Amino acid sequence: MNNHQFKQYALTSTINQVIDQLGFHEPTPIQQKVIPAALRGESIIGQSQTGSGKTHAYLLPLLNSLDESKKEVQFVVTAPTRELATQIYNEVKKIIEFAKKEQEWHAKLFIGGTDKKRTIEKLKEQPQIVIATPGRLLDLVQEGALDLFSAKAFVIDETDLMLDLGLIKEVDQTLVKMNHDVQVMVFSATIPERLQPFLKKYLEQPTYIKIEDHLSPETMEHRLVPLRHKSVSQVVFNITQTIQPYLAIIFTNGKELANELAAELNEKGLEVGLIHGGLTPRERKRVLKDIQALKYQFIVATDLAARGIDIKGVSHVINAQLPKEEEFYIHRVGRTARAGAEGTAISVYKDEDIRLIEKLETKGLSFESYDIKNGEWVESKAWNERNLRLKKDNEVDKEAWKKVKKPKKVKPGYKKKMKFQQEKIKKRLQKNVKHKK
Repeated sequence: MNNHQFKQYALTSTINQVIDQLGFHEPTPIQQKVIPAALRGESIIGQSQTGSGKTHAYLLPLLNSLDESKKEVQFVVTAPTRELATQIYNEVKKIIEFAKKEQEWHAKLFIGGTDKKRTIEKLKEQPQIVIATPGRLLDLVQEGALDLFSAKAFVIDETDLMLDLGLIKEVDQTLVKMNHDVQVMVFSATIPERLQPFLKKYLEQPTYIKIEDHLSPETMEHRLVPLRHKSVSQVVFNITQTIQPYLAIIFTNGKELANELAAELNEKGLEVGLIHGGLTPRERKRVLKDIQALKYQFIVATDLAARGIDIKGVSHVINAQLPKEEEFYIHRVGRTARAGAEGTAISVYKDEDIRLIEKLETKGLSFESYDIKNGEWVESKAWNERNLRLKKDNEVDKEAWKKVKKPKKVKPGYKKKMKFQQEKIKKRLQKNVKHKK
C-alpha cells in the first residue's frame, strides 16, 4: 500500500484500498476540508471551481459510511445535467469495482430522456446509492418508486447551475419529502444571493468551505487580442490558424452567439463541435461522443453547457467574448492547465471588457497583449497602454513640481511663473527618460 496522506481520516481499509487504486497520494484543498466534515455528518456548503476534486471529496466519505447490510437508499447525489450525473455515476461504479463490492453495494443512475415506466419496473429493490437529475428523481419519488426517507445524506452538485436552469424548485420539492435530519451537502462554483433562501431553509449551521481559485498556475498563459473593427468569427478564425491545440474550447456568452460562430467557422472550413443547453439530449450525447473520439479540435460552447462536463485534454481556451463576471473567466480557463499540464487562454477583447481585465489583474492574473498579422503572433500595445501613459505622465508631473522653486515673497503672476518653470523641468525629465531608453 502507498503511504498516502488520506490515512489521517481513519477511513475503512476498503476505501483506503480504493484511494490507492485511484492513484491519489494527497488530498486536494477541497478534499482536506470536506472529507473530515462529511465524516462528522456536518451539512456543508463547499465552494470551489470545476476540476478541484470535489466529486471524490463527498463520494469517499459517503461510501465509507455505507451500511451494506441495509438494502435501502443511504445517500443521494443530484446533478443539473445528464452528462454530469452520468459522470458521477461512472466514478461511483469505478469505486465499487476497486472496492470489489459489486455484489454488496448497489448504485443506480436516474436521468431524464430514458423510459420512466421501464425504470420503475426495473426497480425491484431500493438502491443504496442514488445518482440523479432533479426532475427524474422527483418523478420517481412522487410515483412511490423510490423511498428517500431512509437517506442519511443528500448532495447537490453544481448548485448555481441548478439555479440558472430553474431546477432548484424540484430539489426543494424532493428535500421536503426527506427526513429533516438529512445531512445536506451543497457544492457550487459561486454562491449567488438568490441561493440564500434555499440554503437557509435546508442547512442548519452549515460548515462553509471556500477554496480560493488558483487563478494563474505557472503553466497557464493569458493572451489578449483586440477585436477592433474586425468580426468576432474572423479574429477567432485567425487565432485557430496560429495554434496547434490538442483540443480548444471557444466560449461565447449565449447559445445564439454560439450557433452563429460555429456556423461561420464551419463556413471558413473549420470543423467545429457545438455544445449548449439548447441542443436536444440526443444531439448533446452525439457531440460528447464525437469529442471523446477526438473528431474535433475545436468546440464552440456556452458557460452553462461546458460547466460540470469533464472534457479531457483541453490545451487551449479561446474567449470569443469575455464574460461579464470574473468567476466565469476563472471557470473557463480552469478547463485547461489541469493536473500540471500546460494551457493557454486567448481572449478577444473590446473597450467595454477593460474593467473585467483590470479586476482580474488585481487578483494576480497577468495578461500579454498580442495581435495576429500575416498568420503570425506579434506583440502589440498593452491593453492598458493609455492608462500606463497617463500614470507615467502623472508621475513626471509630480516629480517636476517637486523641483520647482517656491518664491519667498508672493508677487502677482507667481502661479504662472511656477507653472512655466514646472513645464520646463517636465520636458527635461521626459528627455532624460528617452535618452536612458
